[in-house]
Amino acid sequence: MTISDYLLAHCTPADAVLADLAAETAAAFPDAAHMQVSHDEGGLLTMLVRLIGARTAVEVGVFTGYSAICIARGLPADGRLLACDTSPEWTALARTHWQRAGLADRIDLRLAPAADTLRALPPEPVFDFGFIDADKTGYPVYYEELLRRLRPGGLLVLDNVLQRGQVLEPARHPAVEAIQRLNDRIVRDERVESVMLPVRDGITLIRKR
Repeated sequence: MTISDYLLAHCTPADAVLADLAAETAAAFPDAAHMQVSHDEGGLLTMLVRLIGARTAVEVGVFTGYSAICIARGLPADGRLLACDTSPEWTALARTHWQRAGLADRIDLRLAPAADTLRALPPEPVFDFGFIDADKTGYPVYYEELLRRLRPGGLLVLDNVLQRGQVLEPARHPAVEAIQRLNDRIVRDERVESVMLPVRDGITLIRKR
């Protein structure tokens, strides 16, 4: 047994909806299945949303909808999650499982470039929680657009901030360089307080002051 196995064995188990979604994602999109959040990370998202009492949330990067289920489950019955993606194929599977989970009425899916979707929103701070797990070169834009729409005390979570350890080396890929620059920028950003955690490929929790 590995540490990862031990860790997962001591988290609340995934229910049938999440387990089936993970299996169907692996079968339908074997080359992209690694983009799905892990069970422990999904559980952390649910817990964070509940802990801050979030009612409004936004997700940039939906894939097949696993993380959206986890976020939506942390919201109250009248809560709302704005989910941004560009793939009708991936999100068709997501919609099926959102319906099965009884969460379809909480999730507003927008199929368009996320930057366009976010910029079309009112600039006022209306969101309590945000999760970014999309194209890495877009992270700096998503960060700024979400931060200005996050209420004071709201929480923003960034995924894949360690880039499989490549952040320690001179960047050889635009995605890694974008993450390196944003990581450095966030730690100097006086508008927020942040903590980076070694959960899977690294996550950063960012609280707006």
